[in-house]
Amino acid sequence: MIECETIDACVFDAYGTLFDVTSAARHCQDKLGENWGPFAEMWRTKQLEYTWLRSLMGDYADFWQVTGDALDYAIDQFEVDDLDLRAHLMELYLHIDAYPEVADVLGCLKNNGIRTAILSNGSPAMLAAAVDSSGLADRFQRLLSADALGIYKPHPSVYQSAVDELLIDASRICFLSSNAWDIAGASHFGFQTIWVNRRGGRPEELPGKPLGEIDTLEALPDILGL
Repeated sequence: MIECETIDACVFDAYGTLFDVTSAARHCQDKLGENWGPFAEMWRTKQLEYTWLRSLMGDYADFWQVTGDALDYAIDQFEVDDLDLRAHLMELYLHIDAYPEVADVLGCLKNNGIRTAILSNGSPAMLAAAVDSSGLADRFQRLLSADALGIYKPHPSVYQSAVDELLIDASRICFLSSNAWDIAGASHFGFQTIWVNRRGGRPEELPGKPLGEIDTLEALPDILGL
């Protein structure tokens, strides 16, 4: 059983944790065919790689551009020749699908007085569009973006921004992410962390370990004793 010490807020990663990063490609199966899954995987992989590489290079571009650049790589790799598909995929990503349990879990936290926020690499406009289209706008006190800092997670300054904005000590924040590298970074920073291991992955060989792991957010209210 995962045991959290007293917390004042739950802070969530967005993409892959609250929102299904494969949903845009899945909605275009008619155009992408049987390769839609590998296409989505390539798009996501390059999206993450570009955030890390741009941070190391000191050449920041916001997450919307990074997402488009990663999509261009995938389109070229899979030799997609539909000129209209790129714009459609980007529009679908802007209004990305939330996982089915997310609304109810966030509602439970809100009803029990737990403060909630998103801390994401996503740009402010992307985060606003995602929560609005999913009907989640009233579930969060803050939408916090790495864009304000010009560098991406797992840089510690991004995690520090949640402490600064929420005015809560790091040790009293429960951070949840589906990304093992994000969990490592947040744990190393000082958050209590829970890995939402939706894809059955293995932990990273990095400093910073979670309190435990769950496969969806459904278990969170029980962990918090709600």
